Amino acid sequence: QVQLVESGGGLVQAGGSLKLSCAASGRTFSLYFLYTMAWFRQAPGKEREFVAAISGDGRAIYDVDSVKGRFTISRDNAKKTVSLQMNSLIPEDTAVYYCAARSGPMPTTKQEYNYWGQGTQVTVSS
Repeated sequence: QVQLVESGGGLVQAGGSLKLSCAASGRTFSLYFLYTMAWFRQAPGKEREFVAAISGDGRAIYDVDSVKGRFTISRDNAKKTVSLQMNSLIPEDTAVYYCAARSGPMPTTKQEYNYWGQGTQVTVSS
């Protein structure tokens, strides 16, 4: 069975940093480098929104308006993981962050991903 598991969330003061990680497992991800990986987030009372995505060969895209250059997505194909380094956090970043995966080389900001993790909570206090 396929599984995406996020980790690294928690409570942090505004201006601080967190690094989220997502580990992929299962037969589906035997060729992990063929999958585009992404991070989405959902704040209370709001719809889930795109944060960042990265293709198997390292091409990355971001929601520039919301992230403002503060976040960096990366992946380790050998370990079958994707990470999101979040710096200069602000209270507006508070949300449940979800890891997602889709087959193919093209990152997309749309929620057209085949697999989703359960999410990890990030809370930023003022």
